[in-house]
Amino acid sequence: MAVTKDQILSALAGVAAPNGAPLTSQNVLSDVVVTDGKVFFSVSVDAAAVKAWEPVRAAAEAAVKAVPGVVSALVALTAERAAGRGPQPANKASGHNHAGHNHGPGGHSHAPPAGAKELPGIPGVESIIAVASGKGGVGKSTTAVNLALGLRDLGLKVGMLDADIYGPSLPKLFAIKEKPETVGGTRLKPIERYGLKIMSIGFLIDEETPMIWRGPMVISAITQMLREVEWGKLDVLVVDMPPGTGDAQLTMAQQVPLKGAVIVSTPQDLALLDARRGVAMFKRVNVPVLGVVENMSYFVCPECGTRSDIFAHGGARHEAERLGVPFLGEVPLHMTIRSTSDSGLPVVATEPDGPHAKIYRAIAANVLAQIKGGVSSTRVAPKIVIET
Repeated sequence: MAVTKDQILSALAGVAAPNGAPLTSQNVLSDVVVTDGKVFFSVSVDAAAVKAWEPVRAAAEAAVKAVPGVVSALVALTAERAAGRGPQPANKASGHNHAGHNHGPGGHSHAPPAGAKELPGIPGVESIIAVASGKGGVGKSTTAVNLALGLRDLGLKVGMLDADIYGPSLPKLFAIKEKPETVGGTRLKPIERYGLKIMSIGFLIDEETPMIWRGPMVISAITQMLREVEWGKLDVLVVDMPPGTGDAQLTMAQQVPLKGAVIVSTPQDLALLDARRGVAMFKRVNVPVLGVVENMSYFVCPECGTRSDIFAHGGARHEAERLGVPFLGEVPLHMTIRSTSDSGLPVVATEPDGPHAKIYRAIAANVLAQIKGGVSSTRVAPKIVIET
């Protein structure tokens, strides 16, 4: 018999909060997601109370696992600043600090603060790169998937993480319907397709389930998918980021030593404006920009062979030159790329000898050249204050 949300809430009612009251009466639980015996939810508390709530989180996880029919449980503890509590300056004597840089009497500096700790990597993963865009609808996820496959074709061991919590795309792009297995009841085993190890929040929830989560919940979920997944040995982990410059991007910058970011844009001015913000954001948090990809760069009519620059052409190249970052390549607007993506059969994997696969492999080679070009993977976390 399938596990229900009511059964989980009933079990959680038997878990005591730090004040002794039932956990379910404390207004700290997110929506409880139950899919095929896999349970996921978060406990959101004030940052000052995290230590007191960690045993509660562990007890809640144990209580859920004891429910008959539960295969695995993942309970996140997320911390928020209480309403009205302002950010605390890192150094009152030297001015304010934000996003890893300081404006004080000494001037403008992007140097990491003295004594800052290096970001811990993910065991077994040599390099982590983010594929991002300033806005949605530019084909970022399709580009990320085919870039990962292109890196695979260059002889690398590659994994993919879908960090778009609100709109996960990898289940659709790889036609993955099954749920990930757990290892030891606490860690998730990535699903494998076309030689890639893949993880997405979309594997754990129903396709039409809305993810109505606040920032701290997003941060916790991404952190757990980074660090509580059995990635094994990987040369590169490609992270498909959500569009924009929000919590997910800041979480990645703070949690792991990103080797760099690939920015995807279409050629028109509006998309380039947002791509510019994406480049600026990664530079602000000390993440190298590996380059810019111009997607939907041009269209060639399959009937007459006439080329049309539907969204203009060359804008991303010119923007990359203006910003002083590498231009990685152009991807055409083509029905084959669209149809293979929609059917979960990425073009690099299913048409490896075709012209589009060659384009993606060339972009992958350019990305690999940037990774191998001496960009240091040792970074310190930028000091970013997230208001809630």
